[in-house]
Amino acid sequence: MKRRLYYMLPDVPSASAMLDELLLARIEERHIHFCANEGTLPANIPEVTFFQKTDLIHGVELGMLIGGMSGLIAGALFLFFPAEDLQLNVIILLLATVGGALFGSWMSGLAAATVPNSSMTPFLAAIRQGQVLLIVDVPFYRVSEIENLIAKRHPEIRFAGMELHVPIFP
Repeated sequence: MKRRLYYMLPDVPSASAMLDELLLARIEERHIHFCANEGTLPANIPEVTFFQKTDLIHGVELGMLIGGMSGLIAGALFLFFPAEDLQLNVIILLLATVGGALFGSWMSGLAAATVPNSSMTPFLAAIRQGQVLLIVDVPFYRVSEIENLIAKRHPEIRFAGMELHVPIFP
């Protein structure tokens, strides 16, 4: 299990120094991401991914749930009130459920891809003012070690929160 830690850094040089510290602490670069104003981060600093910027994952999950439930209800209605000429059975129920889940996840994913990630909303004002958001995913047993490292070596960096559920995919 991983934990996602959020830190607000005062500027880009702090972000560069923090990247070096985390790499020396043996955190892989693929688990470290920075979010700043467009075009302010140098090329060697890893930026947040599309999945971290948008609510795509949450939208797909929610759409799959709602679409699957809608398909299940529609399939059940076809079973209980069949048309005169058609022989419907349980396969229609399954197909309607799967079809509804796929359609719901697709439509909801399209909408959610344009919405900013809700977990990053509290940080947007500070980012617009020139600060840099650090997102680092660490194993749960290393959380206190990383927090102590950052607090000890970089007092200018403030802890901004922790997310317990880190998606496996992005």
